[in-house]
Amino acid sequence: MTEVLPHLMAEQRQAVIREWLKRDGRVLAAQLAANFGVSEDTVRRDLRELAGRDECRRVYGGALPPAPLDGSLNTRRMQAQDRKALLGHAIARTLVPGSSVFIDAGSTNLAVAEALPPDSGMTVITNAPSIACALQDKSGMSVVLLGGRLDPGSGACLGSQTLREAERMRPSVLVLGVCGVDAEAGVTSHDLEEADLKSLLASRAGEIVLAATNEKIGTAASFFVAPIDRRVRLFVEHDCPVEALAPFEGLDIPITRAAAPGSRMPARTVR
Repeated sequence: MTEVLPHLMAEQRQAVIREWLKRDGRVLAAQLAANFGVSEDTVRRDLRELAGRDECRRVYGGALPPAPLDGSLNTRRMQAQDRKALLGHAIARTLVPGSSVFIDAGSTNLAVAEALPPDSGMTVITNAPSIACALQDKSGMSVVLLGGRLDPGSGACLGSQTLREAERMRPSVLVLGVCGVDAEAGVTSHDLEEADLKSLLASRAGEIVLAATNEKIGTAASFFVAPIDRRVRLFVEHDCPVEALAPFEGLDIPITRAAAPGSRMPARTVR
């Protein structure tokens, strides 16, 4: 952002910030102050007002676009089914037979469960009844369903009982559902209870697998879950923009692109 736009009113500044967020995917408070010729306190006030209207998510030093809100699990299951199935297949083929895997709730993670082969000898733990049901007829697999209060929006069991049961888990791999994911802001969630459970699971897993559709990359939700660190493997769509992945590549984490729709080429690791 090199534009210099002094003498704008707050409403005008905020309209420009929305445009720059859409264009650049991130804004920095110090740069905005220089662009507008105002103090950083003024910019932070603008960002607070935008965040209060769910038009951005404040992060250290600036703001990101808000993570998408796509409705209930049943609604999300019907969206982008082919894209999520390709991500599911890309992840399923990397999971080691005989390992213990926790599959977190979510429509893309449901696609992972559906893609798992039978007779894998895996132990699959989940807090999502829909994922347990998708696995119940697959032979040679042990399925553990955590209890607790079923949240109808996320399709996940949440609350104190779920947390107590999750404390006993040490999965080799955690397939973690994401609302938003950013190289600096990390994995984030829209719901505090869900974020608490995800954070607990992430702290106990040997490896963390993230599947993110394009619209979730470079966004943030309200509640922090986990950082992007060396335990993370990121799976993205075949056409995820190169510039969106550059910050993750700077962290030296493995990134795999799912196959393209209709392609016979398998998923490929790009880093």
